[in-house]
Amino acid sequence: MRGSCVCGMRNRDIHWAIVALLLSTWMQAQNISPSEAIALEQQGKLAEAEHTWRVIIEHDPKDAAALASLGVVLAKEKKYEEAASFYKKAILLNPHLPGIQLNLGLAEFKQGDFNSAIAPLSAALAADSNNMQARTLLALSYYGAKRFADASTYLESAAKLEPANTELRQVLAQSCLFAKKYSCALEEFRQILQQNPDSPAAHVLAGEALDGLGRTPEAVSEFQTAAKIAPRQPDVNFGLGYLHWKLRQYDEAKKDFETELSLDPSHAQALAYLGDIEMKRESSEKALELLNKAIQLRSDIRIAYLDAGVILTQQKQYQDALVALQHAEKLDPTQPDVHLRLGRLYQDLGNRAESQKQFTKLRELHNKADEDITSKMSGSPSQQR
Repeated sequence: MRGSCVCGMRNRDIHWAIVALLLSTWMQAQNISPSEAIALEQQGKLAEAEHTWRVIIEHDPKDAAALASLGVVLAKEKKYEEAASFYKKAILLNPHLPGIQLNLGLAEFKQGDFNSAIAPLSAALAADSNNMQARTLLALSYYGAKRFADASTYLESAAKLEPANTELRQVLAQSCLFAKKYSCALEEFRQILQQNPDSPAAHVLAGEALDGLGRTPEAVSEFQTAAKIAPRQPDVNFGLGYLHWKLRQYDEAKKDFETELSLDPSHAQALAYLGDIEMKRESSEKALELLNKAIQLRSDIRIAYLDAGVILTQQKQYQDALVALQHAEKLDPTQPDVHLRLGRLYQDLGNRAESQKQFTKLRELHNKADEDITSKMSGSPSQQR
């Protein structure tokens, strides 16, 4: 039995040796070599180059350079997922291959897998701190992954090296804005506006930064300029209305929301804030109609559920009010107003225990600063309320 087993092993060894010898002989006869694959790639014959690299890898699966080269060809063919898999195999065999980490990061970036792109691009930048491609791609990967503070750090250094790159500065400004680094955002938007003073988007974003700095009247001016330049641009009139609403300038806010709705009748946030204005003016039925329309269009606008709950409580429709207020609480449990309303509603329902819980939560919460316009605009990565 042992002799038979050893013999079997020897036969297999002989079999694979013969296969390897035949493959090597065939490759030589066909003139298949790395130089041949490179030549095909340079001629733009990517399918033939891919095939050649695959044959070479079949002959030597541990050839890290061949694996990486196949990845390059696959990337040129826009087969990014497969390219990334070959780059990873090559890195396991030789992590120090020139350009391999950058190539892997680029392949992940091209797939839109920004989180996966961060590690190899960080490694590429660590290996060469002067590599602008790695730095810019890393910054954009952080931005794509919604890690805006990290994105702004890398974009700042990239923008200093390319001061005329307006697109790069725009992404930097947005990163600063979303990271609530408002001074940085405002400075970048001002520089963009110096180059293109008629950019409505830049005026809007400058307004968002000013609002974040607590300079809401100045933010209104920026939004008014944007509205004059592009009166039909989506969200501009809503943003202007929100700032007027925030300043308690309800007549102006109502006009702005109505203008937005004339352009987009299904603008849920404009409906919700218009409903809030009607509620403040004690026009409950009209307010409830607008709020219900907003709720039917979107289920994530907190003020629509809060105001609907308030009106329904006043109308003694307690169960419907409870559903609305609980939804508002779920959307943002950190807001004191919803706990106040729920506490009072539970009192009306005779549920003292739940009422006490809500008032306890209310006492525990600190007064939260007014929300800024950035959290309301459609381009914001944060949840709109």
